[in-house]
Amino acid sequence: MKVIDFRFRPNTPEIINGIKNSAMFKAACKAIGFDARTAQPLPDIVADLDRLGVELGVITGRDCETTYGFPANNKSVLEFCRAYPQKFAGFWGIDPHKKMAAVREIEHAVNEYGMRGMAVDPYLAHIPASEARFYPLYAKCCELDVPVFITMAPPPQVPGAVLEYADPRDVDKVASDFPELTLIMSHGGYPFVNEAIYTCLRNANVYMDISEYERSPQAGLYVRAMNDLIGEKVLFASAHPFVELADALDAYAAFELKTDVRENIMYANAKRVLRLA
Repeated sequence: MKVIDFRFRPNTPEIINGIKNSAMFKAACKAIGFDARTAQPLPDIVADLDRLGVELGVITGRDCETTYGFPANNKSVLEFCRAYPQKFAGFWGIDPHKKMAAVREIEHAVNEYGMRGMAVDPYLAHIPASEARFYPLYAKCCELDVPVFITMAPPPQVPGAVLEYADPRDVDKVASDFPELTLIMSHGGYPFVNEAIYTCLRNANVYMDISEYERSPQAGLYVRAMNDLIGEKVLFASAHPFVELADALDAYAAFELKTDVRENIMYANAKRVLRLA
């Protein structure tokens, strides 16, 4: 079965060290054992993707410089996509606190760099997804006709991040205000599982992945919803390198999914969101 991984960041030495030493995730890395993750050169990472049947990896950038003083990782996203344009698709990380500079940055990233969309982290920006500072960014993405990837579910021990900033009900508000804008909620909006499922169900323009939470309490609700309600609204994502890609694939292999639902989630839904021929 062909696979598109909608949340994959290559585990190069620079990326692994950047995550471990970041102002946002340093404590979280110790809490979840991330320090034991192994780095690889990029050609080996691509070979592993081929071996595991992953046709394309979506790399999401991150910019939370205003709140954490940590530089954006967008440069690495661009380098990966340029090195392997058939294997990686990039979403440019945007800091909403940068105001009109952020709006102009989206246009440049899409038109000049070929990025497939925008990525934002409300919990790292310390504002909810429906806060006014995000709205010019959403409007620009509507104008450019590209999707927005919204990171939800703060990891443990992230300074200044609270669950309120990652509530799917804020995505519901955005979806209502921007019905032409495709929105992807990452991490299943955990722990707001029912709210995330219903936000996808009631809004034609909202999708989600459940990366990192495939084996968590309430995961069965996601699986039931995939089979019965939102089989065309869920995207496979590993959250590599926080989660090993092979482990994420194993978790999905264990889900009791209908054949057509599995094919949609692992490949077809992402292909549609990315508008691949």
